[in-house]
Amino acid sequence: MPKKFASLGFGRRATPAQKTQVIQTLRLKYPLLLLLEIAQLPRATFYYYLKRMQRADKYAGAKEEIAAIYHENKGRYGYRRITMVLHSRGFLLNHKTVQRMMKELGLVCRVRVKKYRSYKGEVGKIAPNLLNRNFHAEKPNQKWVTDVTEFSLFGQKLYLSPILDLHNGYLVSYAISDRPVLSMVTTMLTKAFETIPDATGLVLHSDQGWQYQHKQYQRMLHVKGIRQSMSRKGNCLDNAVAENFFGLLKSELLYLQEFESMKHFKQELVNYLEYYNNRRIKTKLKGLPPAIHRQQALSAA
Repeated sequence: MPKKFASLGFGRRATPAQKTQVIQTLRLKYPLLLLLEIAQLPRATFYYYLKRMQRADKYAGAKEEIAAIYHENKGRYGYRRITMVLHSRGFLLNHKTVQRMMKELGLVCRVRVKKYRSYKGEVGKIAPNLLNRNFHAEKPNQKWVTDVTEFSLFGQKLYLSPILDLHNGYLVSYAISDRPVLSMVTTMLTKAFETIPDATGLVLHSDQGWQYQHKQYQRMLHVKGIRQSMSRKGNCLDNAVAENFFGLLKSELLYLQEFESMKHFKQELVNYLEYYNNRRIKTKLKGLPPAIHRQQALSAA
């Protein structure tokens, strides 16, 4: 018997189901008993898996839908989010079944980069850590967090400065720049301020980056009636929500797609941020994207 059978599925790691599939393919050319002997597969086991293979797959439609959802979201959804979307489309499967089928289909959620460090010592006033790792907010516009991250592609750099609402992770505003300048952060603030009234008592948390110690930044917060909060020096866990957002963004965009140029990446970044806010569902929000959840919360207030 040729040695090629090992490469056709009779290797040591081949499962009984895989061996059965190969044997069924080859049995028209070779004796069944010989194939079973080479595969070291009992006759009863072969017929058991053959029967399973020949049985109609009752999950065929669900598997097609799972694959469609997975590719619609560019591999960003794991089994829990896909389960939620399936439920909304009339496929009432539990998450363990979906997880198993994704494994069978070879669909793996693509998942996590150099952190931009803006700390340059004490160049201005350091604010107290008002947030103190309490990332829960009972309503929108109660607690915001911000940070800056850096992308390096094609020998160039691009910086993103977002504000996230801790109520549900909603992206309140953002600014993009090819340099980490103060105007990037103040532009982000100006956009965010357009969404809220003055003197709300809102807390805006950041690290101790030089931008956040700058007088202009702090003056803008003071005029708007916003309380400034800062992480302790060198403690990224104090701003974990912003860190997690950057990790998510990079795993779902930077590491998942290929880009032709920095201009192309910038456009895809803008597209992703729109997707994140308006279409990317979150399990913690009962299957809603942040923008819709925020709208419902504001309407109920």
